[in-house]
Amino acid sequence: MPETPTAAADPAKRIPLPGQERYVSESDETGLGAVDAVSDESAPSSMWGEAWKVLRRQPLFWAASLLIVGAVLLALFPNLFTGTDPRLCLLSDSLGAAAPDHPFGFDKQGCDIFARTVYGARASVSVGVLTTILVVVVGSLVGAIAGYFGGWFDSLLSRVTDIFFAIPFMLAAIVVMSMFKSQRSILTVVLVLGVFGWPQIARITRGAVMEVKNEEFVTASIALGAGRWATLARHILPNAAAPIIVTATVSLGSYIVAEATMSFLGIGLPDGTVSWGADISTAKESFRDAPHILFYPAGALALTVLGFIMMGDAVRDALDPKARKR
Repeated sequence: MPETPTAAADPAKRIPLPGQERYVSESDETGLGAVDAVSDESAPSSMWGEAWKVLRRQPLFWAASLLIVGAVLLALFPNLFTGTDPRLCLLSDSLGAAAPDHPFGFDKQGCDIFARTVYGARASVSVGVLTTILVVVVGSLVGAIAGYFGGWFDSLLSRVTDIFFAIPFMLAAIVVMSMFKSQRSILTVVLVLGVFGWPQIARITRGAVMEVKNEEFVTASIALGAGRWATLARHILPNAAAPIIVTATVSLGSYIVAEATMSFLGIGLPDGTVSWGADISTAKESFRDAPHILFYPAGALALTVLGFIMMGDAVRDALDPKARKR
């Protein structure tokens, strides 16, 4: 019976080797084949490398970066934008219009609105960044332990998380801050917001860790002798970080709003602190006569929060494999 021709017996057939653009020619007499062309493909990018490729093509990412960088520069280097002391107030300038050295005019106390808007970024952004760091550290630790070890660890930590989830975030922060009328500071605000803000990160981390811990590379790490804590720190958390980063980016803007809300109510940062929330609270009294007093600090607050929300959306889309396929 004649043999059925195969791909290996066809002299014109080129067989690609897996993982490389190599073609084997079967035209030699021995039949063993010879490599007549080699063109190695570059190694596949990591998840973060692929995400960066997606991010740099998104106008949303660059617009958010511009807003965030502007807010950070205002917070770190306010002297680059104004040389006016934000606490220097002259009643003779009360509700004054814009002037060459004072582009935003003056508030009811005669303070330069532009200087206060610039320096107000320091307190507001500091509260947002520090609270986010605290929330991510606490929430990630609790969620990672609960999701990875399971058992009674998971049951206990999940019930504690549920208890904090049942407490209204802003209401609890307002009640606790009202108890520290004489001891309020940026650190106090950060701690209060952090105490009631970590459950969201904990729940997201728990779900991400439970999904990653069943992957083959985790099993291989344990089989090679790595301890459970080392595997959690070196392999599981880095691969579960994507949803944590997205949530933290969006939450940062929420914490800035929370600080502004408490300062607006007079229970946030201590009196005399230059912040957007405090200036918005002061501006409400003269809004009808001079609405510009409210627009500038409120606009700076809105643009900063918008920047972090847009960044969170852009990062989420870049790290979502389904979004990349679409």
